[in-house]
Amino acid sequence: MALPKGKISKARKHSRRANWKLEAPAIVECSQCHKMKLAHRVCKNCGYYDGKQVIKMDEAAKAKQA
Repeated sequence: MALPKGKISKARKHSRRANWKLEAPAIVECSQCHKMKLAHRVCKNCGYYDGKQVIKMDEAAKAKQA
């Protein structure tokens, strides 16, 4: 079985393990209110997902978020 030739420092090990995320999260336009939102999630502005209202949003909550 192969053994390492020398010690790998904590900084080298941690920096290698820290760089796994290759791309930014997908941000898409909401089909209902046309604001930007994370893909595959309910819109925080209007409460719609996949063309259906999932969360009931009242005008006070919309004004608070804007």
